Amino acid sequence: MMRFFKWFLGAAAVSMMLTACGGDDDSPPPTIAQAAQERGFTALVAAANKAGLASTLADTSVSLTVFAPTNDAFTKLATQLGFSSADAMVTALPASTLASILQYHVLGSRKSAADLTAGGTTQATLYKLNGNTVSLTLNFTGGVNIQDGALTTAKVTTADVAASNGVIHAVDKVLVPPGLLNIVQMAQVNPSFTTLVSAVVQANLQGTLSGAGPFTVFAPTNDAFAAIASTVSGLTTQQLTNVLTYHVLPSQVLAANIPFGTPVTTVLGQSITINAGTPPTITDSTTTRAKIVATDVLASNGVIHVVDKVLIPNPL
Repeated sequence: MMRFFKWFLGAAAVSMMLTACGGDDDSPPPTIAQAAQERGFTALVAAANKAGLASTLADTSVSLTVFAPTNDAFTKLATQLGFSSADAMVTALPASTLASILQYHVLGSRKSAADLTAGGTTQATLYKLNGNTVSLTLNFTGGVNIQDGALTTAKVTTADVAASNGVIHAVDKVLVPPGLLNIVQMAQVNPSFTTLVSAVVQANLQGTLSGAGPFTVFAPTNDAFAAIASTVSGLTTQQLTNVLTYHVLPSQVLAANIPFGTPVTTVLGQSITINAGTPPTITDSTTTRAKIVATDVLASNGVIHVVDKVLIPNPL
């Protein structure tokens, strides 16, 4: 009995010492930078290091929300842009470009998933375009979904990873900010434009449309090309070039500045007419108008408006 009493007193003393020291349960949560490293967001960490943002993510005097793309998300973007790997993309892109991309993933305050849901459909990021703060568009059908500047959607796959200076939400896609990538790259990162991108490469126009511009491109979707697949397959390279340049204006024309009802001359030299309406439409050489289904996809060298029909010039 005496031995048991001595053992009990010793165990109680140890327990009190652990409590006084705080124990393992009282250790502070990691910073965002540490949590990203611990959770295996290696591509994100590499990008943040090169962009000079690692110190921001480790700063305990701020409170941030980071939408953290997984390594697979970085690899997917790298593939779309023609890089062999995420590491190759991070190595090749300028630090300023990486900084802009990452700032587009950061909110200036801590927002849990519940806060995001309650906070409406837009959230201001740290990314600025022409001095103006740029916001993300959110919807909450089946979770938290985020639309980016390329009209593609990322989904939050793991929410509310706690950090001492904010919170991390893992996302399955790198968010592409408006006004950063060129027109060709903005098309490359949107799966709706794979046929268009292939046609641009076939016509050897990728260099031109990646140039200084500025350009306005009326970009047909994959479905638009599929609707005339037999016609497109029979075009010569020159005819395909004519079709594609018929979709391009030699200046940047935002939706607010479209001259409705007035013929505008394309890079091909033939005119199209844009008609007011909901949605607006485009009259080409055929009797079927193209609907403009999305506008003002901003690139570094112009703007993309999305159309549901391939515009056909006459003659080809």
